[in-house]
Amino acid sequence: MTTSTGAGAATPAGSVRALYDSMSYGPAPEGDAPVREWIRTSAPSGAFGHYIGGQWVQATEQFDVHEPATGKPLARVAQGSIADVNAAVAAARAALPAWQALDDHGRARWLYAIARGIQKHARHFAVLESLDNGKPIRETRDIDIPLVARHFYHHAGWAQLLSSEFPGTHAYGVVGQVIPWNFPLLMLAWKVAPALAAGNTVVLKPAEFTPLTALRFAELVHEIGLPPGVFNLVTGDGSTGAALVDHEGVDKIAFTGSTDVGRVIRKATAGSGKGLSLELGGKSPFIVFEDADLDSVVEGVVDAIWFNQGQVCCAGSRLLVQEGIADRLYDKLRDRMERLRVGAPLDKSIDMGAIVAPVQLDRIRSLCAQGVEEGATCWQPSWGVPAEGAFHPPTLFTNVAPSATIAQVEIFGPVLVSMTFRTPEEAVALANNTPFGLAASVWSENINLALDVAPKIKAGVVWINSTNLFDAAAGFGGYRESGFGREGGREGLWEYLKLERAHHGAPLPVIEGGDTDAEAESDMTASGALPTIDRTPKLFIGGKQARPDSGYTRTVRSLNGHAVGEVGDGNRKDIRNAVEAAHAASGWAKLTGHQRAQILYYIAENLSARSEEFAARIVAMTGDDRAAGDAEVAASISRLFTYAAWADKHDGAVHDVPLRGVALAMHEPIGVVGVACPDPYPLLGLVSLVAPLIATGNRVVAVPSARFPLAATDFYSVLETSDVPGGVVNLVTGDRDTLSRTLADHDDVDALWYFGSRAGATTVERASAANIKRTWTEWVGREWLDPRSGEGREFLRRAVQVKNIWIPYGE
Repeated sequence: MTTSTGAGAATPAGSVRALYDSMSYGPAPEGDAPVREWIRTSAPSGAFGHYIGGQWVQATEQFDVHEPATGKPLARVAQGSIADVNAAVAAARAALPAWQALDDHGRARWLYAIARGIQKHARHFAVLESLDNGKPIRETRDIDIPLVARHFYHHAGWAQLLSSEFPGTHAYGVVGQVIPWNFPLLMLAWKVAPALAAGNTVVLKPAEFTPLTALRFAELVHEIGLPPGVFNLVTGDGSTGAALVDHEGVDKIAFTGSTDVGRVIRKATAGSGKGLSLELGGKSPFIVFEDADLDSVVEGVVDAIWFNQGQVCCAGSRLLVQEGIADRLYDKLRDRMERLRVGAPLDKSIDMGAIVAPVQLDRIRSLCAQGVEEGATCWQPSWGVPAEGAFHPPTLFTNVAPSATIAQVEIFGPVLVSMTFRTPEEAVALANNTPFGLAASVWSENINLALDVAPKIKAGVVWINSTNLFDAAAGFGGYRESGFGREGGREGLWEYLKLERAHHGAPLPVIEGGDTDAEAESDMTASGALPTIDRTPKLFIGGKQARPDSGYTRTVRSLNGHAVGEVGDGNRKDIRNAVEAAHAASGWAKLTGHQRAQILYYIAENLSARSEEFAARIVAMTGDDRAAGDAEVAASISRLFTYAAWADKHDGAVHDVPLRGVALAMHEPIGVVGVACPDPYPLLGLVSLVAPLIATGNRVVAVPSARFPLAATDFYSVLETSDVPGGVVNLVTGDRDTLSRTLADHDDVDALWYFGSRAGATTVERASAANIKRTWTEWVGREWLDPRSGEGREFLRRAVQVKNIWIPYGE
């Protein structure tokens, strides 16, 4: 008897090859008895409590946590109330002074102890995570838990180096953190490690579906003796998270989860002064060019979308294939999908485990049905999934329209949707056809092509010929509706630090009240003299002076009420035109840093030539003395020199990640940025905000000082003669808060810097939630003349977003 090898030749039935081909995978279960015993004995009253102030606190209300693979209750945990959140925040606040009083080495020792504890109990954590979340033990054992330890080790190093590497900074204070259910312990590590390293204390709210590894972590920090109140844990549902977000005693919120909830949090924290970082949803493209190694691509797809059952915010859920190889790749994918194994998560031979909960499984099924209704072709393997528990087979959709629901909505399940393209330009357009911008994969043996495409994709992370690579040294986070802020690396630690301010407050310039009538009379034309020729400044849009759409003007008065001029009263249509002009000037970002520096130097040169004129204008508006006007102009020229100097020096980095390859952290411009300028120092405030943005490749729509706008309208004549391309800087005068609200509402504005009132900042932050645009708001004021407050790396860091491009190499 012989068997066929599939290539026409026959293989003897008893040969090694025949035996190998006929092998089937048997079960290889991981022992879970010790972990189930821990669950039983660690909650002697029948339910886990909260961990607050170094003590376990029982709650009056509890709920069940279910095992996804069986649907059966796994444990009972506490439902956090407002009182529980109040107690946790109070404990964190009480622990803060002593924790911050520790030197760098002291905090480093505690983080190192946590890392060692994670390693010593790695198998326990891995099994518990699989039971609680439903993901395969191979993933928790080989990926999640080692990365958890790595994050605490890495941030022990940052804690040790904090004073030398982040001088002039301090911790936010009490940090509230809300994490999701797809990577319960890893998300905890991503947030807790940098927060503690920076000197903050923490109140953590884990996902209601998966709180058990967080509870085990609390037990671990208790065992090693972490000072009470430094880490606090309150379990519960969304209402518990909302209570934490709303708490006035919390100084910063860090959230990972859905974009919809992220919008709610952005609105809830608006005007509160709390720091905020959001890591939200994604619909990541997986781009395959015709020269790619298709066998490697297939394994990459498996890792991209069927890792953790597709319940990954950066899952490569949109497969974009060059048209000529699409059919070949689909055949290979279907063959590989037929061999994937779905089943009990604790079976070490399983590729895919269970969906986290029935409600999530229902959502996945509903979206798949909608995809079929909209005309896409659905393919699933021939085998079935276990009837008990929440399981879904790997799924491939082809013939998908770019506008289809399944191509636009985050499914968060093991569902891959595919589209084809012909040219690299079309691939980039399809990749960016989404409101999200978290991650992307590019597959090509042509490294020149891959490195050309990667920066064009609007995503915070791009993997080349690889996917789902993570490390504590390389920042992770998104653009657009995937949120703002970074997790990991130097950029991730900045999310938990604030700069010490050199000075606090810069009030409006004040003059002594004078003889207003006499001053007004001295400015009037003499009897019988000709009237002056009117010169009402216009708006500056697209490199040209433009009359305001409203046709109205605003009178500019000095502090003693004397009219010194008029400016256009801009409105919503003027903002629209300015934003369109800024988008049309996208070529500015493609210039080299050296080229942008030359133009900034030229602006400074032309401003210097007219310094006396600008100083006189400032004095006329503010009523200050001539020396103050001269000082403001001189500082503005110096500030332009500063950012001309930085234009070709604000470099990215090459991260040391544990793979054969490099992770390039590139500084990219945000795009179109709205700027609302402060009233004090009307010229210097404008220059201090616009210069760092254009130095780093952004385009700006600026609302000058509402009180003293004439310095800005004079400044556009400097821009006109300094080779600034049209649309790079646009100036719209008018009411600051009204125009800022319009900028915040505009979906094509990528970020907004607002320096004004607290009420205005609240409105801006709340309105920015629509497209999750980045905001920087201040209402206290700055001493803009002082370089320690008015310029430097703080402005540059906020003017860019970091894209990490992973480039493995080697045979």
